[in-house]
Amino acid sequence: MDEAKIYNVCLQRVKFQITNAKQKLNDSAAAEEKTILESYCTGDVNEIIDVLELYDLGNHDRNGLHEKLEDLAYTISILVREPITFDYDENGHLGLYLTLKKNPGDECDRADAALTAAAQG
Repeated sequence: MDEAKIYNVCLQRVKFQITNAKQKLNDSAAAEEKTILESYCTGDVNEIIDVLELYDLGNHDRNGLHEKLEDLAYTISILVREPITFDYDENGHLGLYLTLKKNPGDECDRADAALTAAAQG
């Protein structure tokens, strides 16, 4: 199953990228982290259709593409068991993103540790 492709998204590659992203995010203090797993370096509908091989797309417009990407992200999320979304970056390029929500207790533990260290030092 790891070697399966959903359209032109390789599940094994996405899982590898998720592992790397989680390692990088472990050091972050934010309650929620959204990190890009891969960028498709375009915002053009027709180029995105070609890159992801979405040839069965009914409407070749932004709305049709948006619906297809939502469905694709949901399917990938289920298969890799992580919250995956497609979104556009500040340059208008489409990317595949991982969003992790940290446990609020983790933030409290970090704050307690910092206060304890400050009180002792």
